[in-house]
Amino acid sequence: MNPRRKQRLAVVGIVGLLVISAIGLMLYALNDSIDLFYTPSEIVEGKNGQKPQVGQRLRIGGMVVPGSVKRDSESLAVSFDLMDTGPIVTVTYSGILPDLFREGQGIVATGVLTGSTNIKAQEVLAKHDEEYMPPELAEKMKGIKHVKPENMPSYNSPSEPATIDNSGGM
Repeated sequence: MNPRRKQRLAVVGIVGLLVISAIGLMLYALNDSIDLFYTPSEIVEGKNGQKPQVGQRLRIGGMVVPGSVKRDSESLAVSFDLMDTGPIVTVTYSGILPDLFREGQGIVATGVLTGSTNIKAQEVLAKHDEEYMPPELAEKMKGIKHVKPENMPSYNSPSEPATIDNSGGM
């Protein structure tokens, strides 16, 4: 191998090593902000054969069990149960809950797993539309497929031209 090829090979190797190092450092820096999403069933039974570890940061989504909301009269602490298709997980939160939070409502909470079925949340988000449900969750909860009704207009369809009324009436 001639010296020029050795030099090119060394430069390519160094650039490759730098790129791999940069990717590794980015993943290490993002490690603290990556929260995996779980449902209550996945926390209790495991997701892909693995259960989340106690102390792990995660996001959990499910429906608030009716009659499970317990508020502390002395502070902003509240606890409630979440469920999807089976097991129930208890979430504790200290703070002001969203206006749309209520029993039977779908929520997403970000927090830390403190026990096998207990989560201490730092953030609670309530979904804004009680009619919509992701198709995967609808299938799990009701065993039905989510399909768009035939009579509902499609706003992405170019076959329905937009009409503007410029008659004004002034």
